[in-house]
Amino acid sequence: MMEMTQLQKERNRQYEERHDLAVERIRGIVSEETVPKKFLPYFQDVAIFLLELENVRRKIESGQWERYSLKEMQSLNEILYSDIKEERYAKSYANPAYACACFGTDMGRLLSLLYTEVRAGIPYAFESRTDYLTILYELFIEVYNCFENAEDESDLTENTGTDGSPGSVVERPRPGEIKSILYWYASDYCDVFLADRIREQMDPACSFAADIIENADLDDDKYLYRFGEYITENELGTARHLRSLPEETIQKMADVYTEGYRIGFINTGKDLSKKSVVNIRYSLGFEKVIRAAIENFRKMGLKPVIYRAASSVITKREHHKIGYHGAVVNWQYEYDHRQDQALFMNKRYIERRLEVMRTVYEKNRALAGQFAGPAVMETFGEKPFSPKSVPEAAAYSEEQRELALDYDSRSSQITNEYIKGEERSFTIVAYPVPEIGEQYPQIFDEVIRINTLDAKLYEKVQQAMIDALDQGEYVHVKGKGTNRTDIRVCLHPLENPEKETKFENCVADVNIPVGEVFTSPVLEGTDGVLHVSRVYLEGLQYTDLELVFKDGMITDYRCGNFEDPEEGRKYIFDTILKNHESLPLGEFAIGTNTTAYVAARKYGIEEKMPILIAEKTGPHFAVGDTCYSWSEEIRVYNPNGKEIVAKDNSVSLNRKTDVSKAYFHCHTDITVPYEELEEISVVTKEGKHIILIKDGRFVLPGTEVLNEPLDENDL
Repeated sequence: MMEMTQLQKERNRQYEERHDLAVERIRGIVSEETVPKKFLPYFQDVAIFLLELENVRRKIESGQWERYSLKEMQSLNEILYSDIKEERYAKSYANPAYACACFGTDMGRLLSLLYTEVRAGIPYAFESRTDYLTILYELFIEVYNCFENAEDESDLTENTGTDGSPGSVVERPRPGEIKSILYWYASDYCDVFLADRIREQMDPACSFAADIIENADLDDDKYLYRFGEYITENELGTARHLRSLPEETIQKMADVYTEGYRIGFINTGKDLSKKSVVNIRYSLGFEKVIRAAIENFRKMGLKPVIYRAASSVITKREHHKIGYHGAVVNWQYEYDHRQDQALFMNKRYIERRLEVMRTVYEKNRALAGQFAGPAVMETFGEKPFSPKSVPEAAAYSEEQRELALDYDSRSSQITNEYIKGEERSFTIVAYPVPEIGEQYPQIFDEVIRINTLDAKLYEKVQQAMIDALDQGEYVHVKGKGTNRTDIRVCLHPLENPEKETKFENCVADVNIPVGEVFTSPVLEGTDGVLHVSRVYLEGLQYTDLELVFKDGMITDYRCGNFEDPEEGRKYIFDTILKNHESLPLGEFAIGTNTTAYVAARKYGIEEKMPILIAEKTGPHFAVGDTCYSWSEEIRVYNPNGKEIVAKDNSVSLNRKTDVSKAYFHCHTDITVPYEELEEISVVTKEGKHIILIKDGRFVLPGTEVLNEPLDENDL
């Protein structure tokens, strides 16, 4: 059993008596028939699931789990997650469509949320969190008690209207009663779940995952099941592949990851020596590399914080996996429940969350000040997911959208007050998983090569490109063939061209691999259409995606994911615009990594490439905040000594008068691949056109070397 913090131990002791009483009550529910018949299967099934969680917790606590065979661990892992797998999801109470068909729309949504929240208890069992499980058990019992006092359907009578005419049938309990229970659960336990979540994001003492990584036998597949996450051939295959690699290769991967982090601080003028905590985020299976990375970070004076991706409605951010995690069992399940807070969110709840957040940060002010930022290891290669529209799924009302945006803004301001943007940095690197195909070992080796390309070569080539871009008033990007991209991107003026530059020369630090040049465009005068035939963003697939810009702001948008164009607009509004009516063009960049582009084409994995690599394989446009958000005042220089001055736009400048109007708390990169490009040109004040890329080839003198991978592979 992994070591718990003192707070966790004390809480567990406080909850022991309540826990035992709750477990006994749930045992009784399994065999009772005291609720209306149509709800009976639901409560019995959920009770059985909760007892399975309790069984796991006791096995962990007693040490019995450690004596399990690999086959027994795998069997239990399947049992815990089987109900939401694609083949069973159609008739799972976790599916809002099925729950609504069984219980009606209002009650179905609430009971589907309840079951989803119960499923969030799986990791609590593996972490021996008696306190968390007790809270979940009591929530379930409270809802059950409401139904226990209800009449059966056959006993319901019609109300009569005021004129004596028949009225509608009224069931007990009403959905409003269950909604109230869920609201008070989320509100009352904010100071437990949300408070712990904030603290575990910056406190190395919360070391459940770090303890496993540093102490487990990583040559035995059994260690993967100790995390309590869903394990598939992706996680197992990754761990096995890493075991087959020489130790020097593992160390090389770790060094690229940690050096990128360290150099990111240097290149952005931030003092890493003032910090003592690094947050490591990754997908299970990469523990051998993470163990080596932890050692590297310790040599830098940094202790690891490795927290789990949230699963509770109180702590998660829609469908995003922020933190370590195993396989995603079913992306449709995640997508269906991304806005479950809509079932109880109101202004009072938002204020409660913000109050808890500020209290926790204030209490842990010194700890927060030591937080250096995240080091992220992403994966790619999974089957692209395009969601189905499920009208029964919870969705924010207009008022709730405004509340959610207000919360994002104010919570970001609180975070930045204690973990200052101008003092923190990050790094991101990505590797494939076995699901990418039969050539996985070769693709993995190719990605290692891509992640360790000669940064000095790219620095020189990219500087030639920046020298041309610095002469321009705007950049014109035009698509080829069926690609409808035709956009003019306005650039910041330079007051002193000898000492200033518009674009950052990005090699391999915060964003691995090399390379790109990027800027924060001038919004006014930035007009046109951005179109891409297919792109994969934050786990979601988009086809025939088109955004229209006027003065740098999105004015229209569409995609081909759904037959109904309005469903496509809603999809983009929810997932790219993040519920904002519009977003600015926060970044324009030109990717230069033709080696990565060729590798994607060679292995037929273009649509599976993560945006981290894909953004380096053509021009990309980021909607939302600039790359310099929350740290605009820090002076940043290119390797040639010129200061980068294009860090703000007319929206981000609002930070000087009203910070709530300056940031959107999102930044989504969209890349146009080389083969869909007719031309990228820089237009000077005098009207001269300097062509950078023509028909997918680099034509600017000094950049021709980037064509060599394309020519060698006849692309």
